[in-house]
Amino acid sequence: MSKEPTKLPLESADLVKENIGKLEALFPEIMEDRKIDFDKLREILGGEVDDSPERYAFIWPGKRDAIRQSQTSSTATLRPQKDKSVDWDTTKNLYIEGDNLEVLKLLQRSYHGKVKMIYIDPPYNTGNDFVYNDKFGDPIENYKRQTGQESKANPETDGRFHSNWCSMIYPRLRLARELLSDDGVIFVSIDDHEVVNGRLVLNELFGERNFIVQIIWKKRSTPPNDQVIGAAHEYALVYAKNMDAVRLNLRERSKEQLAKYKNPDHHPKGPWTAGDLSANVKGGRYVASLNYPITNPNTGEQHFPPNNGNWRYSRDTVNKMLANNEIYFGADGMGRPKVKRFLSEVKQGVTYTSIWDFVPFNTQGSAEMSEYMGNLTIFDNPKPVDYIKEMVKLGAQQDSLILDFFSGSATTAHAVMKLNADDGGHRRFIMVQLPEQCDVQSEAAKAGYHTICEIGEERIRRAGQKIKTEVDESNKQLELGVEPKPVPDIGFRVLSLDSSNFEQIEQQAGTFDLRDNTVKAGRSVDDLVFEVMLKWGLDLSLPIEPLVLDGYQCWSVAKGELICCMDKGLTVPVLEAIAGMEDRPRRVLLRDNVIDDTLKLNAEAIFGRASADGDEIELRTV
Repeated sequence: MSKEPTKLPLESADLVKENIGKLEALFPEIMEDRKIDFDKLREILGGEVDDSPERYAFIWPGKRDAIRQSQTSSTATLRPQKDKSVDWDTTKNLYIEGDNLEVLKLLQRSYHGKVKMIYIDPPYNTGNDFVYNDKFGDPIENYKRQTGQESKANPETDGRFHSNWCSMIYPRLRLARELLSDDGVIFVSIDDHEVVNGRLVLNELFGERNFIVQIIWKKRSTPPNDQVIGAAHEYALVYAKNMDAVRLNLRERSKEQLAKYKNPDHHPKGPWTAGDLSANVKGGRYVASLNYPITNPNTGEQHFPPNNGNWRYSRDTVNKMLANNEIYFGADGMGRPKVKRFLSEVKQGVTYTSIWDFVPFNTQGSAEMSEYMGNLTIFDNPKPVDYIKEMVKLGAQQDSLILDFFSGSATTAHAVMKLNADDGGHRRFIMVQLPEQCDVQSEAAKAGYHTICEIGEERIRRAGQKIKTEVDESNKQLELGVEPKPVPDIGFRVLSLDSSNFEQIEQQAGTFDLRDNTVKAGRSVDDLVFEVMLKWGLDLSLPIEPLVLDGYQCWSVAKGELICCMDKGLTVPVLEAIAGMEDRPRRVLLRDNVIDDTLKLNAEAIFGRASADGDEIELRTV
């Protein structure tokens, strides 16, 4: 007898359940009646468990609720907004309007472990900036209430000033970590208001051993004169998902650094610069065999390592280098020996330092907004594009997925597109931004922008067009034989957070049943397809197109990755046509209210036979 097709889950991934499954796989003996026996777990871990009352811990009022916020599943969805999007059918980029806490939950199935780099510029908790107001109950209703009101500040008179900030950032970072790939890295912009708590939160969620660096960014050329000591810098906290797996990139050599490499003797290995041939043995170990004379072939003078130390190389290696003209004795040939360091043999870049005084000041971010949006004050304190671009250079590869869930003016999206234009990369971005209302008296509102999302989306459109124009112009002036530069992906799909497209009634706390599988009024087929993609864990940038089989229109995602049958009129011949497609689908979704029990049994039998003949076709209903 055929089994009932699996129901498509309408809630986000249950990370707690998944983590319990990992614990069970490691320690099966701790599970009793499908619950964890913590006494047994303590016995297994032995002395590694610290349950003394005076142990070191990071706590604040509201932490327990913050953890619960990250554990609560979401039944929301993301609805496509084609009219706001650019290059909908071809782009791989996403811009999501919504509360990032709910969005991060919804992204878990599609992007768990797939994000190479995260950059965020969260509220600094200065007392006046917006603080996300998370509440239990119906998070979508809470979200709609928040975005219909003016920004709520977190005044310093609030008794839980720092606690509120920790409770806001903690669940979001907890969920963000799950999206990072094993070799992923996160950058968090912060200033002195919350840098201490930021480090403590990140240490707890990512582990102290995965701390990479606290970058100091010189954000202004002159200090402010309204403070006793003017703060001329901010920070970027950098953590790895797994320090053993992360690989950071080198910084490009500057023109000044490259200028040091010359080739005055026309050496076949190319440009070189002179480097120290002696080794620093201070604090190290003296090696007698590396203390020997090197004879200058021009003068016959013998040179020993300075301070009775070592040469870097053995006698045989140095003799070969002498024979190959790889030892330098000064411009006049009379000096002490030095090694020729060839540009062709050194690393293609230099290691980044913890002090970033080589990127633009914050005022350039405002100037860029003026250039693209026509107004210097349309957005407060935007980060400069080249500052974020430098982070992407450091933390991502050419085909990486980059996430920013405090997108603001969308500088990260701009930086990704600009870097792709520079080096021909195929990096993708996901931007997430709360559609916070612009103050009616603000320059943004006067310019016609009602929400922060409208600013960010328009900024991406204008920046993308400028990048395309610049690439097209450069391709008109190519030298003979030089390949034209490709125009990068400057498009983006806009999706908006909303309640599920399907009517649900709560049966008891935390459980839902469908109400005769009824679609809410005003929801389109596109809405339904995207919810299926989201809840099934498909990439939300995959192409979607209508597909007519035996006179019935269904919807194909990524040419058969998923076939969705949403309308009435579905027949057995249509099901057989789906099963017999040349590009056999991996997944098929049927709406319950377009099939009866007989057709459901036929579907099970048809796709079961097809699966037996080849790759499995997974059938689900909703």
